[in-house]
Amino acid sequence: MSDRAFSSRSPFRITFWVAVGLTAGALLQWVPPEPSDLRWIAYGFVYIVGGGPIVRDTWRSLKRKRLSIDFLMGAAALGAAVVGEPFEGAILIFLFSLSNALEARALGKTRRAVEALVELRPDEATLVGSDGEDVDRVRVESLSPGDRIRVRPGERIAVDGNVVEGSGEVDQSAITGESLPVRKDGGAEVYAATILSGGALVVELNRAPDETLLARIITLVEEARENRAPAQHFIDRFAHPYTLGVVVATILYWVVPPLMLDWSWADAFYRSMTLLVVASPCALIISTPAAILSGIANGARHGILFKGGAVLDRAGLIDTLAFDKTGTLTEGRPRLLDRVAVGGGLTDGEPAEVELLRIAASLERDSEHHLARAVMAAAEEEGIPVTPASDFEAFPGEGVRGRVGGEAMWVGNEVMAQRNRLRPDPLLRGWIAEATSRGRSVVYVGTDSRILGALAFGDRLKPDAAAAIRHLKYEGVQWITVLSGDHPDAVRAVAAELGVDEVQAGLLPHEKVEAVRALEERSRGVAMVGDGVNDAPAMAASSLGIAMGAAGTDVAIETADVVLMGHEVAKVDYVLHLGRRARRVVRQNVGFSVGWMVLLVAVAGTIGIPLSLAVVAHEGSTLLVALNGLRLLRGGPHPPHVPRWTPRGKEATFDRASEEATAA
Repeated sequence: MSDRAFSSRSPFRITFWVAVGLTAGALLQWVPPEPSDLRWIAYGFVYIVGGGPIVRDTWRSLKRKRLSIDFLMGAAALGAAVVGEPFEGAILIFLFSLSNALEARALGKTRRAVEALVELRPDEATLVGSDGEDVDRVRVESLSPGDRIRVRPGERIAVDGNVVEGSGEVDQSAITGESLPVRKDGGAEVYAATILSGGALVVELNRAPDETLLARIITLVEEARENRAPAQHFIDRFAHPYTLGVVVATILYWVVPPLMLDWSWADAFYRSMTLLVVASPCALIISTPAAILSGIANGARHGILFKGGAVLDRAGLIDTLAFDKTGTLTEGRPRLLDRVAVGGGLTDGEPAEVELLRIAASLERDSEHHLARAVMAAAEEEGIPVTPASDFEAFPGEGVRGRVGGEAMWVGNEVMAQRNRLRPDPLLRGWIAEATSRGRSVVYVGTDSRILGALAFGDRLKPDAAAAIRHLKYEGVQWITVLSGDHPDAVRAVAAELGVDEVQAGLLPHEKVEAVRALEERSRGVAMVGDGVNDAPAMAASSLGIAMGAAGTDVAIETADVVLMGHEVAKVDYVLHLGRRARRVVRQNVGFSVGWMVLLVAVAGTIGIPLSLAVVAHEGSTLLVALNGLRLLRGGPHPPHVPRWTPRGKEATFDRASEEATAA
């Protein structure tokens, strides 16, 4: 409807005083034996208090040379008073005020979500000097990149930056939606408005306070309200000519019957005012924003940012998904996935595979290679004590060597093995062939005289990826493909675990764009899901670009249509689910509001209905449409699972809507 829903004056306060005046007028009209003339004072109070916003919004529209829906309501209320029915006009103003108040509550959810985000941002921070000592509490806006602040347990982090001192657990749920605190050590990135739940940190700003991730989220949510769905654009264009048509029809309905059908002028005027009320498309005007903005607010609450109503609408049409692999379906960092020891260990009493990892970790402790970090992480997870190797030496592109327990050891690839004139035995070669066929990287561990075993590294699937892919297909996605620049063997191995329909590997960014365009030709809509950097061109070319785990990534936020602040693949399912729900609710609202309005106009124009009944029927439909749109505020992403099947084995009993209702 108009801007009245967001008026600075409380809509509920206006409704309260209108109700007081209406009650007083009704008592003065019916309680005494004869209606008291004082009732006109009470009704006048109603007209002044409740009619003020109507007059103000009508005047604003007239200055733009347009007629608003408010004009129809004001004219009908004034007409009721003219024909001696001020009570019915007062009822119209009361219900109109109540409708506006509920509309403000519905459409104000997104604004309150933004205000809640703003409140998360601390106003002050403890500045740390160059000597490492606390200087003073300063305003956050006075800080600049390179400054350092101290964060104590329980405090909200005031800026985006990197940890330069200390460690601790940080609750990032307000930004990324992650349910569990995340460990932050030296070099880790932290975000404004997150909470340090344990430990102490010194954080160095990496961007200005007004450019933080939280600030960008707030901007996105505010812009989303202005980016309207296609249905809303149509209704906005339709409102002005429709209002003019209703005014003309009302005048004709007042003038023609007395001239041609012997109606009295008073009766014709009364019925024309009734027609004016029921022909006002208030329910139709509110039908789309009530649903779309509720859907956007729901997504923002769960770390899903839609860049406007048009984006949410497009999400409901997606039937094809294209996923990047690294960092999207997988964790994006190598991990030790498997190991094998051959020929027995070097010491008694320790399992050979444990000894193999201990030797590798001792040698890799001082290495900067990404596989070295994976070895150290695996040793830490298993609680294996690590002693640094002596005489450490690195061979770029081959591996490292040193002394562990006084004996010369090495960890490296096949080139390193050949340097030591060693070859794996047939059994180990078979294991290596199987590992490399699954896209894993293999390194050897050995001494100067023999190979002790091998380690296999790979990028592990995200825990919810496989279940999320299965559930996406259950939800109606027709085709799922993986578009990756990685080695074909690695991509095929991941795809086999997920059960996707198609794999395209070894792609450069422009080749991903071509693949997306080919998918567009045979589908209703394609969503490209990526990490927002090398996938940005493909996301821009798709019907719907979805940036996965984009916390802090400028390219992702700028390019994507939907930004997921967490790393869960299951949220992609919820993006499509929200889009479909929003389209369904909009169709319900538009169909009901148009059908109900046509019915009321037909009845009012033929047999006629009392003005009071017309008011209740009209405003009641507006309230129903607003409440139906508010249903989209309920629910949230659930961990995907394989649906349970009925004994007939044909129909799934999984019902997401009922799960959401239960959760709500």
